[in-house]
Amino acid sequence: MALLEETSTAQKNKWPPDLYIIGAILPILGAWLVTMKSFVGDGNYFSKELIWILVAFVFFYLASKIDFRILKRTSVIVSLYGAAVVALVALFMIGSITKGAKNWINLGLFSIQPSDPAKLILILLLAKYFSRRHIEIANIRHIIVSGIYTFIMFILVALHPDLGSAITIFFIWFGMVLFSGISKKHLATVFIVGMLVFGGAWHFAFKDYQKNRIINFINPSSDVRGSGYNARQAMITVGSGEMLGKGVGYGTQSRLQFLPEYQTDFIFAAFAEEWGFVGVLILLGLFAVIIGRILYIASKGETNFEILFGIGLAIFFMSHLIINIGMNIGLMPVTGIPVPFMSYGGSHLVTEFIGLGLLMSMRKYSRATHKDRISNEFLGY
Repeated sequence: MALLEETSTAQKNKWPPDLYIIGAILPILGAWLVTMKSFVGDGNYFSKELIWILVAFVFFYLASKIDFRILKRTSVIVSLYGAAVVALVALFMIGSITKGAKNWINLGLFSIQPSDPAKLILILLLAKYFSRRHIEIANIRHIIVSGIYTFIMFILVALHPDLGSAITIFFIWFGMVLFSGISKKHLATVFIVGMLVFGGAWHFAFKDYQKNRIINFINPSSDVRGSGYNARQAMITVGSGEMLGKGVGYGTQSRLQFLPEYQTDFIFAAFAEEWGFVGVLILLGLFAVIIGRILYIASKGETNFEILFGIGLAIFFMSHLIINIGMNIGLMPVTGIPVPFMSYGGSHLVTEFIGLGLLMSMRKYSRATHKDRISNEFLGY
């Protein structure tokens, strides 16, 4: 009887995708495109990003048609992980240098940033690993092994250098470990190891400009005309939007280019200037809908693998959003990380839509089981 119920659920959830998620994404994309069009006079960024949005929706559709159960195979997961590591290593040899960092592989018509799909692949890997060992997570061996998988990606990304993506990779691992049921003793161990890794990265991996960003975060007034200029201008831009914003096309900080990288790292500040505090609240509300629906769909997962994948995907979006907004309002150091569905660039946008497409594929095999039963099964009760 339970099997028939699950099969019936799988049949009725084929298509269309989750309308709550799509309904929240579309106004975010729309508001961003309007903002981009308003402060980029020649429309170059606007037209290119419009193409990337269309490409991303194609990948979303294709990913939603994949049989999600294929991704549970160890051979598939290991192959994807190996390909991601090879791509990150290849950056050191063939990567294009942009603002002192080798983060992009130039393919002629477009460039890709391997760290973006690497995050999604790491989520799949950790979901596979923890779904088989969630009852044994109290054994520190599993934390160490999963940490090694993560550390390989973390150190390769940090050395490029790409501090924002490296931090996101750590958050993905840490969040998924926490949900898997880590003990307080092991949690303390993780913090100590994290501090040691940060200390090592400070001396051997971080570039001077990254160190200056962290120093400016601790002491914002240390160099407001030099390395702290970007963060200072971002905070001024956000504050200048006040309650209702200056209006689309009237954002002086971005239009007059006082705000650097307004189409990528500081798109949130440019948006806040034109749309104001009310616009920001609406934007955050839309992101809350997306993340809430991801977690809801994850709770209906057929197995622990789907549940963990959904949790990892939610952490992926939350970490990007929190880090970027934090650096725009002076609560975090400037790390150069995009806002989901907003910052200019195709690599991260396609990755985000592929992740959501896989989530839609997972819905086809969701089970109609009471949430308490799922929680008890997951926690090993």
